[in-house]
Amino acid sequence: MAASSRAQVLRLYRALLRESQRFSSYNYRTYAIRRIRDAFRENKNIKDSEKIEELVNKAKANLEVIHRQVTIGQLYSTQKLVIESPENT
Repeated sequence: MAASSRAQVLRLYRALLRESQRFSSYNYRTYAIRRIRDAFRENKNIKDSEKIEELVNKAKANLEVIHRQVTIGQLYSTQKLVIESPENT
């Protein structure tokens, strides 16, 4: 993988994780982060540039979906779960 392609993938990975942290719902947040990490780990050894480009485009589309869902989720407030309350730490 070229250095610029590697840098692009890492930027995309960080952007996906950062955007997923903005989910107000604990369940959505942890699920999204787990899926992102698993997907990137699963595909870390791919060398085919066409396949990498396809996966990058798919990740960009998923980033847009996450951004939209975060925005929609922020419109409707919910109570925090017991697991999220600071007294439990």
